Amino acid sequence: QVQLVESGGGSVQAGGSLRLSCAVSGYTGSRYCLGWFRQAPGKGREGVAAIESDGSTSYADSVKGRFTISQDNAKNTLYLQMNSLKPEDTAMYYCAQKPRAGSCLRVVFYNYWGQGTQVTVSS
Repeated sequence: QVQLVESGGGSVQAGGSLRLSCAVSGYTGSRYCLGWFRQAPGKGREGVAAIESDGSTSYADSVKGRFTISQDNAKNTLYLQMNSLKPEDTAMYYCAQKPRAGSCLRVVFYNYWGQGTQVTVSS
């Protein structure tokens, strides 16, 4: 059973930075996507950044140049470094894993989700 546990959310002023972490356990396959998604009140869940098993990354246009996704395989941890935060980045952030590669920013086919961590950016 795959488990994902996020941490690192909080409140920050616009222009500030946060780093989210996601501890991943239980997956033994060689192909996968690991992604960060967010959901603001009244909106659908959207892909923010994702990393594939071959190391390739993808980002939503709204966060390109500001957010960086990375993983530490030795620690089984996924990270999301968020810089130059904007009020519109305010949302609940989730990490997720799916046991297949490709289209990693799409919500579909993600089987496993963390509980979420809140990010609030004030102007």
